[in-house]
Amino acid sequence: MTSSLKDVAALAGVSPRTVSNVVSGSARVAAETRQRVQAAIDELGYRPNLAARSLRAGRTGIIGLAVPELHSPYFAELAGLLVDEARHRSWTVIIDQTLGDAEAERRLLTGDGGRVMDGLIISPWALAPEQLTADAPSLPIVLLGERSPQGLAERVAVDNVAAADEATTHLLALGRRRVAAVGLQPHLGNGTADQRAAGYRRALRRAGIAPRTEWERPVDALHRADGARVMTALLDSGAPPDAVFAFSDELALGALHAAHERGVRVPDDLAVVGFDDIEDGRYGRPTLTTVSPDKAQIARVALQCLADRIYSPGNAVPPVDHTIPHRLLVRGSTVTAAR
Repeated sequence: MTSSLKDVAALAGVSPRTVSNVVSGSARVAAETRQRVQAAIDELGYRPNLAARSLRAGRTGIIGLAVPELHSPYFAELAGLLVDEARHRSWTVIIDQTLGDAEAERRLLTGDGGRVMDGLIISPWALAPEQLTADAPSLPIVLLGERSPQGLAERVAVDNVAAADEATTHLLALGRRRVAAVGLQPHLGNGTADQRAAGYRRALRRAGIAPRTEWERPVDALHRADGARVMTALLDSGAPPDAVFAFSDELALGALHAAHERGVRVPDDLAVVGFDDIEDGRYGRPTLTTVSPDKAQIARVALQCLADRIYSPGNAVPPVDHTIPHRLLVRGSTVTAAR
């Protein structure tokens, strides 16, 4: 026997309207109520026909997700979480990578994808928020990352300055004083590296240590090879660091590889902190201390923001900046486990 929306409402102890709001994401529902409704949906095996409902409302049930690099473990994990969240709303997600190219980002907004999508979640590396909203003024957009939308679009991001400060302070608290920062990207304008550098410098100054240009190393990309190359250069310098704050886990893993190749003991001779909490870092030897953004919450909030904008008449929801929590996960690359 096929269950109906009214059956779900009766089991969950809510109104049919509340069930409809949970299913469609068309309105905010308290977390406890949403969980109760979802449990009833799962128990009854209720499958709403959102496709027909969307078509009647002039929507396709298709949203877009644009990230710079799909081969990046961070963006791959985040994309998977977003797809899972979208499935709860019976949305289909079209995923594309832009490689940080302005034309690729613009094409998503103005090309065929922009005409079939109900909305777009994008992590822009090239276009500024004002360019994004100008190119697609009627397309609901949610930004991921650090570029300030200045009231033009909703944004979901972590506090990179605070997170980098916390990571650097952890290294300083271990007695490290020659702390290098690996990951500056002056060729990009997305703001991520700038904010992490600002947090790194703030922690140094608070500890009475003047930031030094030779300790701040730029990279072409946030990949393992870049981390290994920069770490090798630091070890070959006249005064190698005793700690490294890498702006991504991939950079940190590359740095760990280079240190191992040179016989540098981690964490005895060199402490390393990364950023992103990708799966690889949990299984390396040593395991990687890292800043862990709440990727699951990033996905949930981004999808809810997009739903709010899609279902709001005239896309009139006021844009808001959403700061997602992070935590520092201390592991073997900075602290030796007690025996």
